Amino acid sequence: MDLAVLSLPIIFTIVSMVVLLVLVLKIKLPAFIALLLVSIGFGLGVQMATEDVIEAVRSGMASTLGFVAVVVGIGAMMGALLEHSGGVNAISTTLLNKFGENKSQYALALIGFIASIPVFLDIAFIILMPVLLGIQRKTRKPLVYYAIPLLAGLAVTHAFIPPTPGPIAVADILKADLGWVIVFGTIAGLPAAIIAGPIFAKKLAQMSMFQTDAKQESSEQADVSNDNTPPISFGAAITVILLPLVLILASTLIKIGEETSSTDNVIVQTIIFVGHPFVALLIGCLVAWYFIGIRRGMPATALNEAMVKALQPAGTVILVTGAGGVFKQILVSSGAGADLAAMLQANALPIVFFAFFVSVIIRVAQGSATVAMITAAGLTAPVSEAAGLAGSELALLVVAIAAGATMLSHVNDSGFWLVSRYLKFSESQTLRSWTVSTTIIGIVSFAIVCLLWMMV
Repeated sequence: MDLAVLSLPIIFTIVSMVVLLVLVLKIKLPAFIALLLVSIGFGLGVQMATEDVIEAVRSGMASTLGFVAVVVGIGAMMGALLEHSGGVNAISTTLLNKFGENKSQYALALIGFIASIPVFLDIAFIILMPVLLGIQRKTRKPLVYYAIPLLAGLAVTHAFIPPTPGPIAVADILKADLGWVIVFGTIAGLPAAIIAGPIFAKKLAQMSMFQTDAKQESSEQADVSNDNTPPISFGAAITVILLPLVLILASTLIKIGEETSSTDNVIVQTIIFVGHPFVALLIGCLVAWYFIGIRRGMPATALNEAMVKALQPAGTVILVTGAGGVFKQILVSSGAGADLAAMLQANALPIVFFAFFVSVIIRVAQGSATVAMITAAGLTAPVSEAAGLAGSELALLVVAIAAGATMLSHVNDSGFWLVSRYLKFSESQTLRSWTVSTTIIGIVSFAIVCLLWMMV
């Protein structure tokens, strides 16, 4: 590496990353406070004017939350409606019946992939545990044989497919089109989920340490169905999930042909409007509220309570995302972004590799995939802006960051302990199964991103 390009902003960027990790890991400060402190300290350290530091904090927070707060909030409430109505269970039961017992591994991976679109990974995993245990009891195969495919599907969607918070936040910070993110996230994520899920699980099931089936306590499982309402259909549940995604994709496809089509066309403008993430998710949420809630006789007060409750965990994600936007803005305003771009050019390091490896380092060091994605996006955004990237390239950077943030989930990740607790796995078993599976997801998906990068 050419040390000559290590300017003061770059040195402070490295120091800031170390300080951030110390604040989060050692001092145990919340990520929101730690990111704000590091951002302000960085600005003062590179001798920005105090009023410029404050303005960067304000504008970085405002520009990020203006998008993320709406999308994450609506997405969380839509997921709560699906959870409360039994929609996730309807999807899982139908897919398992269609695939059959012999291909149930692949059904579970697909269930995880779909279920984690509107519902946070941990919630979806807990909801689906009864389905997982029912299949395992019926076949008498090791629990890991079915658990890892489900978890692989959940992990891929959690990191790769909007409207989950991670990809939403990264796409906003990088200014990437969500339609492209959905397309590339699916292309890279599905093969990774299959390899890290069903294929890898078959190898794990042959290991002696997984031969003894874990006993599960039924009291730990969440029953979210409502016995006083008719069962929700597969079609209704899957429509609620796919409707906003289809609208977003349709808008993206229309935008691609904007230069050759009439922008004054009412139909074109309508598709673009309803395909904006704000409108698409709002439509999906209202469809869920009425068709799988009110129309099925569920009390409006119960639906309201479930939706409001869903905003509590979303609030933390939103604030951390806003702080990540502040860090990004400080890097831009200080000139560190331009210096990072110059360093990459001087050392011929492709930006896609930079994005991936930064995300991996932060993920391994502090555990949270979402924090790793947001922080890596803050570091990558100034570089991508300086390099003049746009369109599909920005979407591939989002997926590269997601791939890095999925890697090597271990003891400092809450997801690691969630898996260990609910599957009754020891730390060694969880490292051999869940940690390796997440690493396979990261490697395979990043390899696909690299192939796509050479093609776009």
